[in-house]
Parts: sequence; C-alpha cells; structure tokens
Amino acid sequence: MLFFDTHAHLDDSSYNGDREEMLQRAQDSRISYIINVGYNLLSSRRSLDLAAKHDFIYAAVGVHPHDAAEAAENYLEEIQAMASHPKVVAIGEMGLDYYRNLSPKEIQQRVFREQIRLAAELEKPIIVHDREAHGDVMAILKDEAVGPAKGVLHCFSGSMEMAWECLKMGFYLSIAGPVTFKNANKLLDVAANISLDRLLIETDAPYLTPEPHRGKRNESAYVAYAGQRIAEIRGIPVEELAAATTENAKRLFKIE
Repeated sequence: MLFFDTHAHLDDSSYNGDREEMLQRAQDSRISYIINVGYNLLSSRRSLDLAAKHDFIYAAVGVHPHDAAEAAENYLEEIQAMASHPKVVAIGEMGLDYYRNLSPKEIQQRVFREQIRLAAELEKPIIVHDREAHGDVMAILKDEAVGPAKGVLHCFSGSMEMAWECLKMGFYLSIAGPVTFKNANKLLDVAANISLDRLLIETDAPYLTPEPHRGKRNESAYVAYAGQRIAEIRGIPVEELAAATTENAKRLFKIE
C-alpha cells in the first residue's frame, strides 16, 4: 500500500532540526511520492533543491496569493526557468485568499491569471489555492484558457456543487487533514461522492494536521490518516483508496 502526498511544504523552517528524520518517517510509512510546493520564488527554489536531492520528491514552483504583492517584476521568467528542470511537475501554488487578504485582491487576481497563462504555455498542471474566494476562483478558471494539463484545487473546501463544476472543467480535487475533523460535514460529502479517478490526498504539511495529531506539526507520513478516513467514508478498502489516489497523482503530474 503506497500513498502519494500531493501537497507539502517540507522546506519550511519548522523542519530545519529534523528534516531528514521526517523524510525517513515518510518513507517508512509507505509514502511513495511527495510534491513539495513553492509559495514564492525563494520557497520555489528550496522546493527544487529538495526535489533534486531526493528521488521520491518532486517540486511545484509558483507564487501564492499571500505573496502576490511582493512578486518581483520578472517573477514569471524565474518561474519559467525553474520549470525547465525535470523534477518540476506543476506551477503553483497560485490562486486567491480572501480570508487573510495579505495582498490586494486585484493583485492576487492578476498574478493568478498570469501564472495560469504561463502554465498553459508550458503545458504543466496548476495547483490552485482557494480560501474564501470560491466565486472569483471559479470565474477566473472559467475565463482563462487553462492548459490541457489542467490541475488540482488543493485542500478543497468548496461545496458539492462547486466540486462538480471543477470536475466538469477537468480538474482534480485534493483533500487534506480536515477530513478527519468532527465538524467536516461538507468536506465529508465531497469526499464520499466525487469520482474516485479525480481524487487526490495531501497533508499541506506543516499545516492542517489531521486527528489524532491535531495541534502538532504536520508531516507527510500523516497523509495516511486522510486516506484512511476517506476510504471509511466511501466504504472501500484503504488499499484501494491508496492505489487510486496514487495513480491519479502520477497521471496528473506525469510521473512514470
């Protein structure tokens, strides 16, 4: 049984004291692959460095909405240069975050659109961040010519209706640790009902730690808790869930 953690930030400073031990725990827990996701140019470079050092880690490079206002004038050229590395399998994370609004909405939207266009040009999938911005995220995804590689809405938090719209557009949906929380009714509905061939799982480590470790630092080994909960909800063996989500991720990110 192999799991694929499709979204983590293992370059985060919270791992500086035990990163190699944490990565070993992931491998000991049968984590087959990890996508380490950049959120600005510096973290994207760190993601690429991490992927270059470890066969089972791949990288995504991009600018998160929190960092959109600080994006350098030539940020797209830098992302494009990094994306030429064979271990870079996606552009992102990108999107909109109206919960914290650390960058003005109009700048978030512009940087989101620019990265969608770059990904389409590069024929790479996109990794979309959406927090309390469902309407504008969906409008931009429908308005822009998203490339044939499509992408994933990570840590999906929308309704079942939004999920169906995303699936119709060709996107995958990724579910993280909150599916293990007691008040996750809306997310449980999505996890139970979306097509198994469009489902991914993730940790978003070091954030969103699942039960029974909630309140502590998250790590890739814990992706199994989300997988186990989703399998339980769907009434299928966890081995089936692990195999399906791993194959889905390999297909999306073009990993042999």
